[in-house]
Amino acid sequence: MAEVAQGTVFDGRYRLLQRIGSGGMADVWLADDSHLQRRVALKILHARFAQDREFVERFRREAESAAGLQHPNVVAVFDRGEVDGTYYIAMQYLEGRTLKQLIDSGLTPEQAVGLIRQVLEGARFAHRHGIVHRDLKPQNVIVDAEGKATVTDFGIARAGVSEITQAGSVMGTPHYLSPEQAQGLDVTAVSDLYSVGVMLYEALTGRVPFEGDSAVSVAMKQVSQAPQRPSSINPQVSPALDAVVMRALEKEPGQRFQSADAFIAALDAALKDPRAGMEGTAAFAPLPPVVATPAEPVADGELEEEERRRRRLFWLAVAIAILLGLLAGFALTRDTTTKVPDVTGNQLNVAVAVLQQNGFRVGDIKRVEREAPADEVLEQDPAASPPAGQASLDCALLTFFCSKPQVTLTVSSGPGSAKVPSTAGLRAAAAEAKLEEAGFRSRVEPVHSKKVEEGLVIQSDPSGGETAVRGTVVLLTVSSGPKLATVPVLVGTQRSVAVQQIRGRGFVPGVEEETSASPAGQVIRQAPHAGAQLPPGSTVSIVVSKGEEKAVAPNAIGELRAEAVEAVRAADLQPVVQEEETEVAAKIGRVIDQFPPPGSKLKPGSSVTLVVGKRATGSTEPGPEAEEEE
Repeated sequence: MAEVAQGTVFDGRYRLLQRIGSGGMADVWLADDSHLQRRVALKILHARFAQDREFVERFRREAESAAGLQHPNVVAVFDRGEVDGTYYIAMQYLEGRTLKQLIDSGLTPEQAVGLIRQVLEGARFAHRHGIVHRDLKPQNVIVDAEGKATVTDFGIARAGVSEITQAGSVMGTPHYLSPEQAQGLDVTAVSDLYSVGVMLYEALTGRVPFEGDSAVSVAMKQVSQAPQRPSSINPQVSPALDAVVMRALEKEPGQRFQSADAFIAALDAALKDPRAGMEGTAAFAPLPPVVATPAEPVADGELEEEERRRRRLFWLAVAIAILLGLLAGFALTRDTTTKVPDVTGNQLNVAVAVLQQNGFRVGDIKRVEREAPADEVLEQDPAASPPAGQASLDCALLTFFCSKPQVTLTVSSGPGSAKVPSTAGLRAAAAEAKLEEAGFRSRVEPVHSKKVEEGLVIQSDPSGGETAVRGTVVLLTVSSGPKLATVPVLVGTQRSVAVQQIRGRGFVPGVEEETSASPAGQVIRQAPHAGAQLPPGSTVSIVVSKGEEKAVAPNAIGELRAEAVEAVRAADLQPVVQEEETEVAAKIGRVIDQFPPPGSKLKPGSSVTLVVGKRATGSTEPGPEAEEEE
């Protein structure tokens, strides 16, 4: 087995800095990637799993599938491999706090929904690519300082039907397992949504729906018990949000949200109308009064009995007439109308709950294709009051027995599906307009590219030609041109150093030389200036000093005075003549010495002293000058 310890280099490229996490399947290390000069999170499989060839093969195949996921809310998987029987996955290293830590510090319902919504967007992207996470929990979600949530551990997710679940065994965290996962059954995308429902429950209430002394007891509760409503723990949770959570935690997969899109739409609707279900009370008709029949007196004789019977019948008839009159008056004057709550704009499950809580029955549900999210109520009949008038009660037998009318709902079946238009190679604005015309929304993500011109679309997700629900956000990856590099400070450096720095930044050096008072080989000018941003391959020019220009003192010794002076001036030097007596006739009028000596390199304009011989006092011997005059 490969050595796994702090400071060691793993697989010849990853230097392990420190262990940052440990789980049932693997340890996670912070590591430096020496090949790409970046930090990564290195997940190294425990040795006991590495011995199981079938498990390792599933791990390798599923990690390969997860490596293709590229989404803002999904951690990136960079690499996977094996070293001496030790298997690993290299993932994006994220800085921030786990969602579990944020939950423990307390979240408002709005904050909870906002973070869970991002988790759902990440899960939606994975599900569309056939990947099911299987272990979604707050500990696997990292939230950065800007509030962006990223789902981690997709490296061990599964593609298609569950593969890393053996018959009769369960993998995952029991508090967040779906009932079918707890029973070792097939796991689907809907199972992930159950786990997200548990996370939402915990984010709203600060605790999970089910606790137990052991993992088995928690799993049994997941299968058999109904959770307590979140609002009974946290009164700030609205009835609409209550309904969303309870649907997400349905035991039967078919009763839950069938997609992350539906879950997101329900959360948006709950935030839009958080007080749905809190208005209106049931109206009940009063019962008719009870009239007692007078007791028959005991008669002593037949005549008296007959008289009393006739009187009794008379007063009974009067009482019945009065009672009928009262009942008729009540029936004619009774209010047989009722207020109907407004459920339009709500999700269907919320609307049904509101109507039933207010004593109404739900009639036919008509589905129509609209831009509104799927299952959003568009119309209701009877209409809500106000603004419409109150609806009539359904009454029988002169309005004595009344019930509230049934309400027919018209519900959106969603915007429908369409093919995503191809946008590769278009300008970003043109691509966005094309997507909007096709019924899709768009979001632009700029990336550097050497191959694609700045401002053009590189790719889209979903890709052009794929079928997606109208209203889906299409991610446009747009070229921002090649990554720019910064021109370094070059003035004052030596030529070789400057050229090395230019090439090190990916630029092409251009060198010119120029005479200057600066030391030879030193850079005296550069273009562009230091700090300028240029694409790789651009030319950075420097001007290098050749040093000061030097004049060479000519050899004037032995030359006639006039010729020597002219030679010094021709060398761009200043002649200074001094005379010295001599008795040698050949030296009279000629340079017998000079300083600096011949061949000296001097600054242009420097003085050169010429010592010219002159006739010694009292000498009669003619010199060269005298001979010339003759």
